[in-house]
Amino acid sequence: MADAKEVLEALQEYTRLSNSNARLKKMNKDWSKTIEFHANDLNLDFLMKVEAGVILETRQGKSDSPPDIIITSTSEVFCDMFWGDLNPTQKYLTGELQVKGSQEDIMRLDAISAVIWPE
Repeated sequence: MADAKEVLEALQEYTRLSNSNARLKKMNKDWSKTIEFHANDLNLDFLMKVEAGVILETRQGKSDSPPDIIITSTSEVFCDMFWGDLNPTQKYLTGELQVKGSQEDIMRLDAISAVIWPE
């Protein structure tokens, strides 16, 4: 199990890598979402705000307004995912990672995964 500090560090590293990826920024230039990550083993939430394909904010805590997407898993899965050690699609298919959001947003997350974690 990872602790809150590790999850936040991994999320911040993912943010740095994502924001420096020109292909992702171009692909997501029309995408603005609030995403909550719920680490069910820690019972903690982490927030990511995306505006026009750029991650503007990451922090521990819930969104002030209802999020567009809620992703639930363990702290370890989140760390491995944010560090790039695992492809989240595999965890999604096994049910270890649950995503609540519109079908369009789920498909967008899958496309982002394909760019970051090509198989």
